[in-house]
Amino acid sequence: MVDIQYANAYTEVLEILKNISQEDYNKVSKEKIYLFEHNANKEYIFNYDPSKTLQEQNVSKIARTIIAILFRDYWATDEQRNKIKTFQNNKRQQIEEENRTKYNTDIFKNKTYIDSESKFEQTENMQLVQYKENIFKKILSKIKNIFSRK
Repeated sequence: MVDIQYANAYTEVLEILKNISQEDYNKVSKEKIYLFEHNANKEYIFNYDPSKTLQEQNVSKIARTIIAILFRDYWATDEQRNKIKTFQNNKRQQIEEENRTKYNTDIFKNKTYIDSESKFEQTENMQLVQYKENIFKKILSKIKNIFSRK
């Protein structure tokens, strides 16, 4: 099931598409129209007034975004499409830069490194620990040696 906000937005988009010219309507792919119709909220009623702009009406942000994508993909000229794509890329880069400064992704920046000389000094100061085997383990190992020879 599609989220109710998207279902309402699909209903709004379908209502807006009913009020555009037939030539522009035919430019939109049938798959998109089917997607909108299939996932639209049938109980949601939206009345579109063609004499007003989208901002003047109660059109959801999701529906405005869908209409903008339809404009970019189907109705815009090549020059308009290039301007839109350039604007979107600039906006995306701006958001990425803000996120980069907001969430520091350089995890190795503040890491301190130990130089090799100090490592060498540390190893010189370390002494070997002598491991002493207790008497029971010694006896057990002797018995194993005797049986393993035969």
